[in-house]
Amino acid sequence: MKENTRNLLMAAALSLAFVGAWDYFYAFPELKKDRESFVEQQRLAKMPKLGAPAGTAVAPVRVEVKTREAALAESPRVSIDTPAVFGSIALKGGRIDDLSLKNYRETIDPKSPNIVLLAPESAPAAYYAELGFLSMDVDNAPALPTTETVWTADTDKLTPASPLTLSYDNGHGLTFRRKISIDDQYLFSVVDSVENHTDKTVTLLPSARISRHGHAPSSGYAALHEGFVGVAGDTAAEYVTWDKIEKEPKATKLFKGAGGWAGMTDKYWAAVVAPDQTAPFEARYAAIGAGAGPKTYEAETVGEGVTVEPGKTGQTTMHVFAGAKVVDTLDEYKDKAGLKRFDLLIDWGWFYFITRPMFRVIDFLFKILGNFGLAILAVTVVVKLAFLPLANRSYQSMAKMKAVQPKLKELKEKYGEDKHKLNTEQMELFKREKINPAGGCLPVLLQIPVFFSLYKVLVVTIEMRQAPFYGWIHDLSAPDPTNLFNLFGLLAYDPTKVWAFGPYLALGAWPLLMGVSMWLQMKMNPEPTDEVQKIAFGWMPVMFTFTMGGFASGLIIYWTWNNLLSIVQQGIIMSKAGVKFELWDNLRKTFGKA
Repeated sequence: MKENTRNLLMAAALSLAFVGAWDYFYAFPELKKDRESFVEQQRLAKMPKLGAPAGTAVAPVRVEVKTREAALAESPRVSIDTPAVFGSIALKGGRIDDLSLKNYRETIDPKSPNIVLLAPESAPAAYYAELGFLSMDVDNAPALPTTETVWTADTDKLTPASPLTLSYDNGHGLTFRRKISIDDQYLFSVVDSVENHTDKTVTLLPSARISRHGHAPSSGYAALHEGFVGVAGDTAAEYVTWDKIEKEPKATKLFKGAGGWAGMTDKYWAAVVAPDQTAPFEARYAAIGAGAGPKTYEAETVGEGVTVEPGKTGQTTMHVFAGAKVVDTLDEYKDKAGLKRFDLLIDWGWFYFITRPMFRVIDFLFKILGNFGLAILAVTVVVKLAFLPLANRSYQSMAKMKAVQPKLKELKEKYGEDKHKLNTEQMELFKREKINPAGGCLPVLLQIPVFFSLYKVLVVTIEMRQAPFYGWIHDLSAPDPTNLFNLFGLLAYDPTKVWAFGPYLALGAWPLLMGVSMWLQMKMNPEPTDEVQKIAFGWMPVMFTFTMGGFASGLIIYWTWNNLLSIVQQGIIMSKAGVKFELWDNLRKTFGKA
């Protein structure tokens, strides 16, 4: 095999090693449990508390953390019940601050707790959405609803068929109403209106905010974004990690545009606020808190002013998304609800044009086969068929290269000490035999983009979460649960957590099969004439096995199946080219039986 082919394989190996190391050893701060005082800021740079005039200062506040049950009991509530979620809305402050997902549980055990997404302000891991108005009139600000306002509800339950209307009279001529409806998935539609019964014109700014006290531990994947996410106008999506926002000037990032949204995302879940998609708005990400203590993270949008003349009513429409990042659901909200580029709530990465079609193909095959594991096997076959002509030419080139191995060996023995002469003679040999020494690169080049796109799909899409295969694989997005180092479960300990290099000891049954299949495939290739390279390539399957052992099992299954298909394809092509299939001879030599 020519040197550039070997270098390509080595580069791929090093890339995989880097990804594996990053996934296991890059850690974000753990879940924040306490809360620090914070000072509300002016509009955008210092956003006021909802209901307060811009530019006013709010005294630092420390909220006592209570149990979830005690926090929920602090406010009268209206329950939420849909096919996808359950929870409640707090009448105090009108917050959407209690939401659990019906269709998702913490583990593969169907009796495990449902995923809890939103929680009240004084609960552990508080996470909530609040909406309202800001006033730009500092000196004569009207009395607006605040987080302490107790609204009046016209019903005790919010369902897809039964909207909820909240109302509040400020006692000074302004009546506020908030109509909240919800679909059968994860989208709240909120119409905030104000009736002006005074003799003065008022101008109010519609605002919506996602607040989170601390954040969940990161999944730690290099290919996965967790943190702030948003879109404003036609600019690129604004992805900012938890750590990075704290390094921004004043721990704040601002952006603006016409149409879009802003919020926060974890691996599979997100909470987002989306203002009127036809009007300009400004957005802010912020980390609020003193020193190195726990932070409150905020994603906020502020729209253009709504002017309400005496005797008139003004209103604004907003959306709140809180739920699972299901690809079809996000696409539906983008197309039918008009949420601009809402599909970017999933970080498809730089290779969007490859990763998203890869997901669509896998999802299509899943709907036919009924199992994502089978869909991965099927998409591997599809990719192989798509690139069959190119792969055949590359394997034919490798067959020719293997056929001239004896001649290459003779040249090495003859010119071994003269590297320049050796290279010259080798190139002359390739020219006479019409061999492209770089032709064998194609199979590797074809596998790399497919490999990384599939890796991305397995990491970022919730459809792969807890998707079973067969046998012991119950979650294709998780590593193989078996392990050679505890005798596949016979010993009661987890080798991956014993030593500092434990993550590289995730040698389950499938990773071992992958390693064997890779070793078999490499034995079919022409051997390097250089002894150092020969040793390096001999150890490469071992390195890949240890490096990739902790990867998602779906990826390992793909790689194993791809290797097996390549072995068959390469064997057939080499046989037709007249090259002796020496795999078993190599096996006997390896184990000293020849």
